[in-house]
Amino acid sequence: MLNLNDLALFVAAIEHGGFAAAARRLGVPKATISKRVAELEASLDARLVHRTSRSFTLTEAGRDFHEHARAVLIEAEAAEQVVRRRVAEPSGTVRLTASVPTAQLYLAEQLPKLARAYPKLQVHLDVTDRFVDVVQEGYDIAVRSHFAPLPASGLVQRQIASEPIILVAAPGYLAAREPLARPEQLGRHDGLVNAPGSTGWRLLGPEGERVEVSPITVMAANESTVLLGAARAGLGVTCLPESMCRAAVRSGELVRVLPEWKAGTVTTTLLMPHRRGQLPGVRATVEFLVESLAQKARALSP
Repeated sequence: MLNLNDLALFVAAIEHGGFAAAARRLGVPKATISKRVAELEASLDARLVHRTSRSFTLTEAGRDFHEHARAVLIEAEAAEQVVRRRVAEPSGTVRLTASVPTAQLYLAEQLPKLARAYPKLQVHLDVTDRFVDVVQEGYDIAVRSHFAPLPASGLVQRQIASEPIILVAAPGYLAAREPLARPEQLGRHDGLVNAPGSTGWRLLGPEGERVEVSPITVMAANESTVLLGAARAGLGVTCLPESMCRAAVRSGELVRVLPEWKAGTVTTTLLMPHRRGQLPGVRATVEFLVESLAQKARALSP
């Protein structure tokens, strides 16, 4: 029977990039970790790690073993926590990841409330627009806003909210340009698009009509708050999630363009590995976010 502590030391060495880094993180001697991993290899009669003075890489057997060893540790943690979950206050560290707009729109307001509700819980939020491998990078929860359905990935998915993407522009811009009554007229208007090289927008009408339009691109940015600012400055027409521009529309800084048309839908979803969702701290965070973000989405509804 393998020693669970040896599995923990092996996983730590792999995930921190070597014995020295793992030793610093765990506060144990480097020699102890090296010795225990060597004894683990001996008990398995297999080389798990290729290590030299300059490199530290997994063998093919090591990659397979690491995947299962990490799962064993998660299950062991879940087994310990499941005994305590009905009586213990949620505690420990929960790692979340979200894109910049999602963090700004949804999490910035809600995470302080979560901290007050569960003072023994530590939430670590990584805000990034790069692709994140939730399982391999050790995240408990990913909060993702997306336009198309998420692909099957083996992760648990819980949808929080869904909202239309609308067209908006500043009143001053619209007053100086040709009136907009039909989507086709957007081809003669300045457009603020969400990606370099974008040729336009696909619009959906009230009766299910679908129209592709190509405005005159005057700005391209893959960050929604930049497009919002450019639209408020009167640079042209843009497409944004309704909740992101609702305050500007209510204040009169922006006006909805072609209000019966929309440029798709954005959905916000929580994703998590199956095993991590069993831990009390993760479960409490998920339930809190599902309820609080759903309430926020309802409050933002027209």
